[in-house]
Amino acid sequence: MKCLPKNKQEVTEEDKSLAKLCRALGHDARVHIVKMLLHDDLCICNDFVDTLPLSQSTVSQHIKVLKDADLIIQVKQTSKICYVLNHDTFKKLRTLIVGL
Repeated sequence: MKCLPKNKQEVTEEDKSLAKLCRALGHDARVHIVKMLLHDDLCICNDFVDTLPLSQSTVSQHIKVLKDADLIIQVKQTSKICYVLNHDTFKKLRTLIVGL
């Protein structure tokens, strides 16, 4: 079995990006939210609250983590705040995982 070379390797920007995105997806509720957005394309916070055994404030905290990682985007439609998947970041995540 071969290991990486013994010399020190620099941590790349891609490594940092992948770690950030993985941390954002590091909770089952956040994975659930992303899966809902993959299927439904546009959701409001109550859509997530209705399908998760969590309070609205806890769901909002999970949404914030996903927004901070740029995995989801907040959009305003009429008087409601909606969330959509950031397809560019999701594509980047797929590329980074394949590149492992």
